[in-house]
Amino acid sequence: MPAQDDAREREMRQLFNLKIAPERGRADVDAFLELDGKTINFELKSSTGKSFSTVRDFGPDHVAKWRNSLHWIFAFYNKGGDQLLRCIYASPADMEPWIAEKEAYVAPDFALADTLPDFVSEVDLIEILGDKAVYSVADAKLVMKKQWKAADYKDRQDVPHGFSKEAMVKLMRLRAAYVLRRGSTLNNPHIPGSYFKNFEAITDEHASKVRALVSDYLRASATDSATA
Repeated sequence: MPAQDDAREREMRQLFNLKIAPERGRADVDAFLELDGKTINFELKSSTGKSFSTVRDFGPDHVAKWRNSLHWIFAFYNKGGDQLLRCIYASPADMEPWIAEKEAYVAPDFALADTLPDFVSEVDLIEILGDKAVYSVADAKLVMKKQWKAADYKDRQDVPHGFSKEAMVKLMRLRAAYVLRRGSTLNNPHIPGSYFKNFEAITDEHASKVRALVSDYLRASATDSATA
């Protein structure tokens, strides 16, 4: 994360009195708070422009992570990035229309990625790597490249010193699925600032206001579940 973005995220956590896991990794949530016995996870976004960037490769994994349980805080900064103008809180329900729109956009490509690899056959293997009784680890690495570690190649060998045709076809199908899924992701879909035009702006008492908004959302969700 660029230093300026990291500084803004720290400022947001301080303003909203949010916590961060001590051993947080890149795939973990940005921050969380404890409220009414529940852990509320947050995604923190900041922008000096008119939209918010999200992730490099958006796909089904992000839909699963973001939908239903992730809360969001968006911070609008001046062009210099050194002055916070306002913040917006968005609940999972608030973000669902945007998430659903992006999910629908990538869904056909991911459906193809799930289907097409099954059509890879022994004919394709022979055309690409030649007709061999046993395929070497070097052959397997030409297919899987750095997707696998050394232990993976060792564990997947099904004949002495290498791979049978059947095993290599399976490798090629795995690689085809990986390549197709990578190509099916949406690169950094932006959330336009206009998406929040009817949202309440938070400009003071940040910590108490976001807790009140989260509490309202949790009560509404509980009521909807009880009457469903």
